Amino acid sequence: MNLLLDTHLLLWAAGAPSRLSPTARKLIEDPAHRLWFSAASLWEITIKANLGRDDFQADPVLLRRGLLENGYNELPITSEHVIAVGRLPDLHRDPFDRVLIAQAEVEGALLLTVDERVASYRRSVRRV
Repeated sequence: MNLLLDTHLLLWAAGAPSRLSPTARKLIEDPAHRLWFSAASLWEITIKANLGRDDFQADPVLLRRGLLENGYNELPITSEHVIAVGRLPDLHRDPFDRVLIAQAEVEGALLLTVDERVASYRRSVRRV
């Protein structure tokens, strides 16, 4: 199964694994699953770190390198993903989360999230 991790899960998996739920840890550590991170997450981290957000204090260059070195696959943002954002119901307005949801749907992946609002898009999202 292809698993796309949302931004918070990526940050926790890379720098604070004790924050992961047992369910998230089990899914992430399962060798049968292919792990993905989105360029949208690195974009979000870059923007929010520059705004001084304490919960986004990670160097995106080091994070990307570490994810790739640990077997994660990078998912670029394509025009197909952007168009799919427009087909999503208006349940959540965060543009980064909406891109992640659209990417999961287009790519046939399961988006793992800790965000209850994101999880309301039930088709391709699972709250862990």
